[in-house]
Amino acid sequence: MMFGRRGAVLVGLIAVVALVVGVVLATCAGPGRAPTAGSVTPPAPAPPVTAPPASGPPPSAPAASAGTLPRSSGPAAPVRISSWAYQLQGYAGGRLDQIAAGPYQLAVVDLARDAHADYFRADEIRKVRGSGKRVLAYFEIGSIEEFRPEYPALRRDAGDLIANEWDDWPGEYFVRYWDERWWERVIRGRVDQALKAGFDGVYLDTPLAYEEIDPAYARGRDREALGAAMAALIARISAYAKARRPGFLIVPQNSPELRRFGGYTRAIDGIAMEELFYRATDEPCTEDFCTENLADTRALRDAGKFVLSVDYATRPADIRSACGRYRNERFAGTVTVLELDRLTPPCT
Repeated sequence: MMFGRRGAVLVGLIAVVALVVGVVLATCAGPGRAPTAGSVTPPAPAPPVTAPPASGPPPSAPAASAGTLPRSSGPAAPVRISSWAYQLQGYAGGRLDQIAAGPYQLAVVDLARDAHADYFRADEIRKVRGSGKRVLAYFEIGSIEEFRPEYPALRRDAGDLIANEWDDWPGEYFVRYWDERWWERVIRGRVDQALKAGFDGVYLDTPLAYEEIDPAYARGRDREALGAAMAALIARISAYAKARRPGFLIVPQNSPELRRFGGYTRAIDGIAMEELFYRATDEPCTEDFCTENLADTRALRDAGKFVLSVDYATRPADIRSACGRYRNERFAGTVTVLELDRLTPPCT
């Protein structure tokens, strides 16, 4: 969903819901999330990063089958990011002025200011980019919420695309993301909107759908085949967008193990990871899956991909600890709040 965050493990969610009344923040890929983050002293503004210029749209990129990853060219040189902001709702006055003024090199915002259909305009995104920041458009690729504008027609005309409801996030459903109709009816339009509004790239949530979709909707596909289909979808998005704007950034959130599918690493520019060090909230991430996620994230970093890491912590000591881990790992990290409805200072 858009009003909440999550990931491969959802154990912490129930405790979070008990503590946080009214949490309604969109899609996530980590377990549960936290109510409010502890305060930190803002550092001096980071040096701005010049955003790549947009270019006109060339012809359409070819479609990819679920098992075939299209070739995709990334930026001429690896993108280097050291600070970022992550806010999906609660924009003051419905505007991005605070993000534009903040000391960040990159910002992730929802494709729409209200998560419904009030899409950010090109002049609004241009203002943020004019402050020296790159801006990524957030949307889901493996699930859909009832409040998204595509949902009513999808439910009415292509209801078989909609799979099991996410138990921990009522009103959000996994989808048969490998079906060509999902691309035609939802994903291509979202990418086109991000290009039209002048975003520097896309931030793709819910790749973990390949693990969470009910097998009854998989039509005989095992998890390996479902993973290959998700990797192919991300590579297709990459090829389609980069054909229209070379240098357009492709950043999936979570599921770093998809790097094991041939061509996937080439198709992406960075990886976003939730809860590498702290599970929401303020609980050190010590489970085996945390170790596995960190190993796969390091492998992508070593392959030249930038890493956007986000943890949900409130205690000042935990915030400092997470920031120290980011520095040691050479990740761009942020420690923020579950609702993703405000800005928090970048790590020093």
